[in-house]
Amino acid sequence: MSTVPTSPIHDFAPAAPDGTPHPLAQYRGKVLLVVNTASACGFTPHYAGLEALWRRHRDAGLVVLGFPCNQFGGQEPGDAAEIARFCTVTYDVTFPLLAKVEVNGARAEPLFAHLKQAKPGLLGTQAIKWNFTKFLIGRDGRVIARFAPRVRPEALEAAVVQALAEAV
Repeated sequence: MSTVPTSPIHDFAPAAPDGTPHPLAQYRGKVLLVVNTASACGFTPHYAGLEALWRRHRDAGLVVLGFPCNQFGGQEPGDAAEIARFCTVTYDVTFPLLAKVEVNGARAEPLFAHLKQAKPGLLGTQAIKWNFTKFLIGRDGRVIARFAPRVRPEALEAAVVQALAEAV
């Protein structure tokens, strides 16, 4: 019987929309796609592509985690209920949406601080530039890739399939 190694990613427990901890340890052995999201952004239609990836690959072990973020242009002003309602009604989102977070600065969600350190952006900058930055995490908890907001979810298909094919 093989065991799934513990990774620092599995030590994080960001808040669920109701404020309770949402331990990432529950996803040990899964491939994660972590995304900072917003409901009033030019990239908001990415919700549809993220949902499509989730539906196609969740049975193989993909988990998409959306983290609403109001840090960029005030594009996510709603509370948890408003965000959930918008995502459900507009994009039929069924993947987990967690509590609203900050991704940069002194109050950044610790998970995002870890992700940015593991996979800096262009020219080594750690800052997240806008909503819908995507981080792909392997079954072993290793941060595999960081994708800029302009990269559509459909373009992640090959990377997701490859990550799902990797053994733990």
